Amino acid sequence: MDPQTFIRLSIGSLGLRVPMTASKAIQAGEHLTSSPCSCEIRLRGFPIQTVIVPLISSSGANPDPHTNSAIFYLGESDVKALMAPGCFQSSKSCLEITVYTQSKGSHCGISGRKQQLGTFRLDVDPEWSEGRSVLLHNGWAALGKNRQAKRKQEPELHLRVKLDPDPRYVFQFEDETALSPLIVQLQGTIKQPIFSCKFSRERRVSQLDLMSYWSNSDGNTDHDTERRERRGWRVMIHDLSGSAVAAAFMATPFVPSTGSDRVARSNPGAWLILRPDPVGPPESWHPWGRLEAWRESGGRGSVCCRLHLLPDGQESGVLVSEILINTDKGGEFFIDMDRQTPVGTPVPCMDGNSQDHLGTSFHGAVAGGFVMNCKVQGEGKSSKPLVQLAMRHVTCVEDAAIFMALAAAVDLSIEACRPFRRKPKKFTHFSS
Repeated sequence: MDPQTFIRLSIGSLGLRVPMTASKAIQAGEHLTSSPCSCEIRLRGFPIQTVIVPLISSSGANPDPHTNSAIFYLGESDVKALMAPGCFQSSKSCLEITVYTQSKGSHCGISGRKQQLGTFRLDVDPEWSEGRSVLLHNGWAALGKNRQAKRKQEPELHLRVKLDPDPRYVFQFEDETALSPLIVQLQGTIKQPIFSCKFSRERRVSQLDLMSYWSNSDGNTDHDTERRERRGWRVMIHDLSGSAVAAAFMATPFVPSTGSDRVARSNPGAWLILRPDPVGPPESWHPWGRLEAWRESGGRGSVCCRLHLLPDGQESGVLVSEILINTDKGGEFFIDMDRQTPVGTPVPCMDGNSQDHLGTSFHGAVAGGFVMNCKVQGEGKSSKPLVQLAMRHVTCVEDAAIFMALAAAVDLSIEACRPFRRKPKKFTHFSS
């Protein structure tokens, strides 16, 4: 398998140093050190990332050199787009970091407005496309308009900007997961078959699932609600020789909470992700991870997927990802130790055991960082999951197969969490 070229742009070691004279000039009577500061990090073609900037009170102190506040991942096409001329031929793409202070208090119910302190810009240069580690900036930079003449009076931003190669394998399901598609590896315009995906469901529960899908509000008694469930869905991943190399099956049925038509956080459905047991007898399986899913309450529909790795057969496991996926537009499930999850909870750093458990032969040579992502469509839409895997976490084809089983489980969870009064897009997709 040949990887595709990706680079990782990290912005970290952030800190703000503001001389008292500059603070007084910004807003008379208000000390900047009493106001929260943040920065907006922009790169053309990517969503704006907003992060807090800590204030550095001591002139000789520097921020933690090991922290990362923002991460951008760029493929070859992204770099080419940034290198291409903009609307004006003389303009260059740049990384732009604008720092703001937020005034405290409120007036007429409106929170204090933010005030811009200054902007740091770093041009996109040809070295971005060279595929090697480059330290683009590390240290203090003045933020004011007259940086050279009034450096001592201007606010200063400390930051580290670094490029690192991050090669990835890219896979795609050729059709919807429930239609048992081939899985191909993408390399430019070339598609190479790597796996097959076999979806099935226990026949003995097919009529029960049929009731759950086609039930309506007229007969929605508590007794009917208790009987409705989606269970017995299974996915087997086979290599090209036909050998089963990974699997996912529903370990806990997807059922609506009492008095409701949705799968709730209090009682999520769950999948077990399995790999062949390397030391057990033939056809024996070893648990790799547990994926839980439920539908969030509230007006905006979303499904939450939470993954625990299960090193050494642990029941509780190690939390490595908890992601919200929009039920209308779809979204991205990812495992990335450098990013906070959209639900606002930082994923804890993994220890050696859990790193070793990411792949059947993973040695944990590089701690943290990007592991995988999987893009899926919303409910009722044709979804062909697109999966990216960090090359360093894949030492053999079997390692990749585990993540294909996980991607299939994430994709099917969108449908499994569909409110029980709604009809599916095509019930035949989920028939045995």
